[in-house]
Amino acid sequence: MKNRLITLALLAVLMSSGLAVADTAVPPTPNKGDTSWMIVATVLVILMTIPGLALFYAGMVRAKNILSVLMQVFMTFCMIAVLWALYGYSIAFTEGNIFFGGIDKFFLSGVTPDSVVATFSKGVYIPEYIYIMFQLTFAAITPALIIGAFAERLKFSAVLLFILLWFTFSYLPIAHMVWYWAGPDAYTDAAAATAATETAGFIFQKGALDFAGGTVVHINAGIAGLVGCLLVGKRIGFGEESMAPHNVPMTMMGAALLWVGWFGFNVGSNLEANGAAGLVFANTLLATASAALAWMFAEWLRRGTPSMLGGASGAVAGLVAITPACGWAGPMGSIVLGLIAGAVCFWAVTELKNALGYDDSLDVFGVHGISGILGSLGTAFVASPALGGTGVYDYVANGVGEYSIMTQLQSQLWGIIVTLLWSGIVSFVSYKIVDMLIGLRVSEDVELQGLDLSEHGEIAYHD
Repeated sequence: MKNRLITLALLAVLMSSGLAVADTAVPPTPNKGDTSWMIVATVLVILMTIPGLALFYAGMVRAKNILSVLMQVFMTFCMIAVLWALYGYSIAFTEGNIFFGGIDKFFLSGVTPDSVVATFSKGVYIPEYIYIMFQLTFAAITPALIIGAFAERLKFSAVLLFILLWFTFSYLPIAHMVWYWAGPDAYTDAAAATAATETAGFIFQKGALDFAGGTVVHINAGIAGLVGCLLVGKRIGFGEESMAPHNVPMTMMGAALLWVGWFGFNVGSNLEANGAAGLVFANTLLATASAALAWMFAEWLRRGTPSMLGGASGAVAGLVAITPACGWAGPMGSIVLGLIAGAVCFWAVTELKNALGYDDSLDVFGVHGISGILGSLGTAFVASPALGGTGVYDYVANGVGEYSIMTQLQSQLWGIIVTLLWSGIVSFVSYKIVDMLIGLRVSEDVELQGLDLSEHGEIAYHD
């Protein structure tokens, strides 16, 4: 039993986050190539959010609400950036308990230009400041994703207060549970591995794999969006009048920027500029392309015409699905995963959404939630060496360990279920607190007039 637990823990070793800060008298010197790549990757993830996600969402709402969505995404990024430096990094990525980190690095206390964090190779480190900023971009885009679920009907003040609460009590603990561990240098032998794993996050200890955020980012945000759109209610006129996107070219440009930025998101999560990064790059490209094709053909068969909006949405579904698996899948596994995600997500945002009747404005749950679940489950299959995957590195044996699809599938289910429950409960409570304090929804008159003019005193387009 003890050996089985060690094996399960080691299956989660190669993750994109939660890496221990080097505790040495003379910090090792980071490789300049790795450092340079991580700076570029961080900028690319910023590009994903502003302008990528902002434009993707803004094109899909009605013209009277475009600035409200842009403002919500932009200010969410700014607010989370500051909160991350104040306390977020410390809670997510320092040792505490299995659910929360500690307070040692509140206000980035103790971080210097010389401090470093581990990568996924023993003895290899990158500057801690770069790692902090890289993880900041993940923390900022995740709550911004939620905005699409309740677009066109929430007060701006309510959005900010909800995101403050959700970031603190959902994003940070889930990031800690999935990604915090002691780093590869702690895994010297079986006894040391057991001791190191006991300091890791709860979901990490269960052996769940999440290379770049299938649970932490997409399932986490997806279920929060679903809870939000159910609690706040449908938009006025939903199902009775056209609510078609006002600017599909803008959405396409946003999707393209997301795709480009996602190479920073996924490939940057490798933390090193090496051959493994090349594999992640290939997987990210191929899964996205195959998902866009799958969505297009599914829509073509179902509706008679393939739409640009569908193609863009399919690409995002593929990006989401490959995110947890991108470090372990082989290229062919990535293509298959993308094909499944594109087709299933098309069904989710059409048939499932219509059957259940909820108003998820921009399909946050249908794309991010559903594809995040698919990708997390699919990771157990595509990571298998028998199916073209890389397997998972065992840092005690210093080689690829034995791999069981069924064992890994159980570990993946731990990550999915805990994330759904934790985020769902935190989201429900947070929305209720906001509604009680300041109210969630704008008035009917404001919603009919549009949030741009009423909430922000300006309009996007002039006659």
